[in-house]
Amino acid sequence: MRMRAVPMASFLFAFLLFAFPSRAATFYVRTDGGPPDRCTGLADAAAPPSGTGLPCAWDHPFRALPPGGPASIAGGDTLQIGPGSYMVGFGAPGADTNPGACTQEWTWDCTLGPLPSGPDAAHPTRLVGAGALTGCGSPPELWGTERANWVVDLSGTSNAEVACLVVTDHSGCVEGHTGSLACVRDTYPHGPWAANGIQARDSTNVTLRDLNVHGLASRGILAGRLTDWTIERVRVAGNGGAGWDGDIDGTDSNGGTLLFRNVTVEWNGCGETWPEGQPAGCWGQSAGGYGDGVATGDTAGNWVFEDSLIRWNTQDGIDLLYARLGSTITIRRTRAEGNAGNQIKTNGPATLENVVAVGNCGFFTGKPFTLDVDECRAVGNTLSLALRGGDLVTVTSSTVTGQGDCLLIAGCDTEHSACNGSERVRTRNGLFAGGPDLTQEGDRTCLMYQETFPQGDAVFDADYLVVNEVKDGACPGTHHSCGVSPGLVNGSISSFDGHLVAGSPAVNAGTATGAPATDFEGTPRDGAPDIGAYEFRATGLSFYAVTPCRIVDTRGAEGPALEPAGAPDRTFTLTGGACGVPAEARSLSVNVTVTQPAGNGDLVLYPADQSAPVTSIVSFANGRTRASKSLLLLSGEGAAKARNRSAGTVHLIVDVNGYFR
Repeated sequence: MRMRAVPMASFLFAFLLFAFPSRAATFYVRTDGGPPDRCTGLADAAAPPSGTGLPCAWDHPFRALPPGGPASIAGGDTLQIGPGSYMVGFGAPGADTNPGACTQEWTWDCTLGPLPSGPDAAHPTRLVGAGALTGCGSPPELWGTERANWVVDLSGTSNAEVACLVVTDHSGCVEGHTGSLACVRDTYPHGPWAANGIQARDSTNVTLRDLNVHGLASRGILAGRLTDWTIERVRVAGNGGAGWDGDIDGTDSNGGTLLFRNVTVEWNGCGETWPEGQPAGCWGQSAGGYGDGVATGDTAGNWVFEDSLIRWNTQDGIDLLYARLGSTITIRRTRAEGNAGNQIKTNGPATLENVVAVGNCGFFTGKPFTLDVDECRAVGNTLSLALRGGDLVTVTSSTVTGQGDCLLIAGCDTEHSACNGSERVRTRNGLFAGGPDLTQEGDRTCLMYQETFPQGDAVFDADYLVVNEVKDGACPGTHHSCGVSPGLVNGSISSFDGHLVAGSPAVNAGTATGAPATDFEGTPRDGAPDIGAYEFRATGLSFYAVTPCRIVDTRGAEGPALEPAGAPDRTFTLTGGACGVPAEARSLSVNVTVTQPAGNGDLVLYPADQSAPVTSIVSFANGRTRASKSLLLLSGEGAAKARNRSAGTVHLIVDVNGYFR
């Protein structure tokens, strides 16, 4: 049979079509935009009062991602949301596009449609706030209403980025709450609340960046069956059920690398008052709630946490107990604190490095925002490590304290593996500070405890430790300092500061073998590293006292007050002024006070030529003045930056009493 010749131009056209995806478009949404019959959405411009097909922005994200679909944008396009606030749910502009999805009887289905997948990793579909490329100073707000199941939908979405957005609702209710905060579920109107902030499943190669997902009635992020996700500079806070919950319908297992970097997960299991943003009605499992910060169902995947802060959640902080389908876990430069259960819970091969774990599991007891939280749930062990046959867990250059049963507990996951005696928990350069055990009156926290391993206590390979105030005076290893003060800036469990002071037995006492090159804050470690998460930073400097002097006061000349979270950090030059601090000063001994705060939060002070650390210098509650003594590092120019991590303004006062040079 003779084949008909096909012109070469046809082959060339087909090649170009598949090799080079069509040019992606950028669509715009603004509060002063217009409907799609008036505006094309292809221009970042306000809508005129009349006309058709004009180059102006749309008025709502529903125009691009209508409830029930199909999307009006294509894979690889960018949807840019302008400044302002956008209601997502029944009654919003564009909700009537698909009447079947947005009805008074089924308001919970009135949500943004799924974001289309990008054609490949190099051409992601992007849902971003207008400031995504310029520091994200004033992210737009997407807020759910009328019992919307979620605000942002990434079901089946791959090759995508979501950035520079606030995802929330406008209610303080908590779904299913057994106290006074229960949401209206069964009758319309339900009120301005949504169950979940972001939901995702069956999704690959997605980046979440510069998001604040807070105040939802159930979960901040409900996401499972993910592969190769990056979550960076994301806050998940004040969500009534849990923060990040990977336990979805059907199988949950994830794959590839799940990278959490510069993430803050806090106050989950608590309601969040609106608009004040205060915690309320915090509840745990004893009251019918939940409250994990980060948790999954049965999962695989390589889980990595770096430079993150996990605190004040009503159950566990990081709960990866179910990471038992071939997973690995790496946690670096992360602080876990004040979670009501375990601070960090792992399963399988794990690396904990430069971790600060503060197991004040009784944090919620007696607080005005607490309804009913299980104090020291699962006996409040600070680190809870499950191993399977042949696994190795390393805990290196970390600082661990707590008030539960033990600072570190290890167990064989006999339900899924038979341990063979080769399993090891290797601890090096660890600072372990015990104290009274809240779970057993009159007792002290134990250092390490194991169960169900055939080799017994030989599962622990511990050396180069500083240990104090633990049960039975435990002191493993041959290179150790036990039963002496660890020499910390503040060893109190309620205001713990693990930085070392001069004369600490931890200074230069560690081993360089296996030690990370830098500490929790990026300070280089040398051939004789300090024990714990922090290097002693004043080594080689001399201290000079000065008459106590007020060096910063934003109520006066250094004003105005610090702006809320998301605003640019404020820079203060602290040398060469009236307080007598010379330009050669490298750090200051200061008393830091915050006053007149308009919301709950904390304050970070750090050298102006470095990145902001995860840890704060002082925490505060709405309307309350708080103070903290600290050692403040300066930049080479003698400056420090201040970051307000609260939803309201706050005034800063810094009094200096000495300096190092």
